[in-house]
Amino acid sequence: MRFLGLAAFAAAFTLAGPAMAAALPFDPEVATQAWLATMGPEATARSNSYFEGGYIIDFASTALSIIVAGLMLVLGWARGVRSWIEKTLKWFPLVALGTSFFYILVSSVLTFPFSYYVGFVRQHEYNLSTQDFPAWFNEQLTGFALGLVIGSIFLTVLYLIIRAARNTWWIWGSVVTIAFAGVMSMLFPVYIAPLFNTSTPMEQGELRDSILALAQANGVPADNVYVYDRSRQTNSISANVSGFGPTTRISLADTLLERTSPEAVRAVMAHEIGHYVLRHNVSGMIFSSIFILFSFAFVHFTFRWAAKNERWGIRDISDPAGLPLVMVLLAVVGLITAPLQRNLVYFNEQQADMFGLNAAREPDGFAEASVLLSEYRKMEPSAFEEWFFYDHPSGWNRVHNSMVWKAHEIAAGRLPNTPGGPPPGWRPDFVVQSARPENAPSAATPPAAESPATTTAPSPAAPSN
Repeated sequence: MRFLGLAAFAAAFTLAGPAMAAALPFDPEVATQAWLATMGPEATARSNSYFEGGYIIDFASTALSIIVAGLMLVLGWARGVRSWIEKTLKWFPLVALGTSFFYILVSSVLTFPFSYYVGFVRQHEYNLSTQDFPAWFNEQLTGFALGLVIGSIFLTVLYLIIRAARNTWWIWGSVVTIAFAGVMSMLFPVYIAPLFNTSTPMEQGELRDSILALAQANGVPADNVYVYDRSRQTNSISANVSGFGPTTRISLADTLLERTSPEAVRAVMAHEIGHYVLRHNVSGMIFSSIFILFSFAFVHFTFRWAAKNERWGIRDISDPAGLPLVMVLLAVVGLITAPLQRNLVYFNEQQADMFGLNAAREPDGFAEASVLLSEYRKMEPSAFEEWFFYDHPSGWNRVHNSMVWKAHEIAAGRLPNTPGGPPPGWRPDFVVQSARPENAPSAATPPAAESPATTTAPSPAAPSN
């Protein structure tokens, strides 16, 4: 009798499925494809090409790091610098500082051609940058100087820990690294971000008030909304949560205001508010702590084998001359941990997506923003691609979730009954711009570009950070 009851329940559930689906006001699958179709085949192919090229660049970057560190190790450059500083200054902290400074300086110089291609040449090949070379190079120099100073100091502290606790340094080093990351995260919006971008309070208006109300309704102690001049580097849309503890700040790019509708702005800001409310800065720090501990443990237990019998002139793991070997081992373990790290970030991003949909209740706005992000992100990856390479849900995933949410909210009577898919004639502004004749004035923009989602026709954007 129990079997017959289960069979009857299964049959009833199966028959009820089509009825439940039919009760929806529109088919989310069809609505999703309608949004994706607004890109057209040319923009889709370009986006796919750019993003898929990033797969190769990721591996090439790791391989280049290993090659450069390996050369410095085999050629004895780090050993020579360490020996020279020992003879002249003789104080271990200065030996560690000088060797670290030398390693960061030389490795940065040797990898600069690759950075130049990836960060400048390739971005312009895909029309994804608004910077000329002097502006780009100036920012690179600023970032390089910061990395050189901060990185050298951090590595010096790490070597002091290694020297003091050779068998347990990987535990204490992880603790210090995590604390260091927390401090840097706290200082970033106050001292580092202003070196690259200027943040100003958002202009008074209905949109600002609605964002503040959204934040305050969800427990975010915000009394202002900040806009940063992302257009200095790119026209890509973005928003972010930066800082830690008392310096936490939710900011949006000026390009987000210029390129998208108010509904999309609210949807994106609700997503960022979700990161704050769900304490993703804390969970992210916890996840990072685990990976740092694992990576340092890997270095600790493999270094002795790799440098056996003072190979390459390295005395032991506390010898700064072994820094290139440490970097090689970290690069190798990074190949293992990177997909896992991306998946943990992906999990947080998906949580923030759903929080944003429920908080802002702007499914069309979030779908709009997701399509605009597809300017440089592949919209429909394979399941393996999305698992291995993506740290954010794909555009298809985000648009589909928005349309499923919208359909069910309409069916439940909590949203007005509006059609699925984009507004009639709507297209992403980067598609409209590429379709416009080269010398055509802005007034020639097709009517579809005059919708609230495309009130401007900016130059193409570069990838978000």
